[in-house]
Formats: sequence, structure tokens, C-alpha cells
Amino acid sequence: MREIGAVYQACFQDVYRYALKLTGEEQLAFDLTSDTFLRAMDALDGFRGQSQLRVWLCQITRNLYFSHLRREKRLVPLDGVPEPEAEDAFSRLFDREEARGLQAIAGQIREPYRQVFSLRVWGEMPFGEIGKLFGRSANWACVAYHRARKMIREEYEEET
Repeated sequence: MREIGAVYQACFQDVYRYALKLTGEEQLAFDLTSDTFLRAMDALDGFRGQSQLRVWLCQITRNLYFSHLRREKRLVPLDGVPEPEAEDAFSRLFDREEARGLQAIAGQIREPYRQVFSLRVWGEMPFGEIGKLFGRSANWACVAYHRARKMIREEYEEET
């Protein structure tokens, strides 16, 4: 059995940054991170090692966030998501106002495309990690991301 303190020390920053990217709110991200480690403490013995420990913890965080959204009955607040540090080629094509419009459109596409797009563009996650979060392959994540881009592009072109 792993000691939860060692897991906490090794993974806290990664889980917190992931939660912050999901929520855009520091306090909610901190609460989700705390809840993640509480859940992990109960389930750590059942961790089978089929993915990296950090990915497993982020899956817990993601599930807790979706549960929070269901309880609050609200949509993901995309306008509160911070700008990416390293620009994606897709986002460089548009100025700031157009980017806000794209964020609004991205918030309206159906799941899992919305989440995959957000994780890739704003979360800057590699396809392999996104796939693992969904229990799928990196190829699946790549295809879902490109389909999301296509949906966003089509909706954007209809609006302009």
C-alpha cells in the first residue's frame, strides 16, 4: 500500500493545476483537489496501476467536478478559463474578440467533444493523457479533438 502522504506530496500540484484548468476558480479547484485526495485515500488499495497515478487522480478530480456541476445545475464557465500559456495553432488564428466567441461556441458543443477540446487547448494536455482520462486511446482523443474543432468552426462560420 502506498502512503497517502507521499502520493499527496508527489501529485498535489498536478492535480490542483488540472482542477484549476477545469474550473477557472481557485477555491473550487482547491476544494476539488482536497476531495480528490480524500477519495483516493479510501480507494488507493484498489488502484491497479493500469494508468499513471497522476492520471488516476485527475480522473477522480474530473468526476468530482462533473458531480459538482450536476449538483449546481450549471454549465462549464468557459469565460473564466485562463488564457493558455503556449498558444495553440487553432487559437492563434483569431483575435481576442473572436476567441471569446469561439469559447462561447466551444461551451455549447456536446460532450465528450467539449471536454476534450478544453483539455487540449486550455489544459494543454497531450492526447495520451486525455485518452486515459476517458479510458480511451490517444488516437480516440485526437479524433475527438479534431471533430470538436470542426464543430466549432462550422458553428462559427454560420454565425459570421
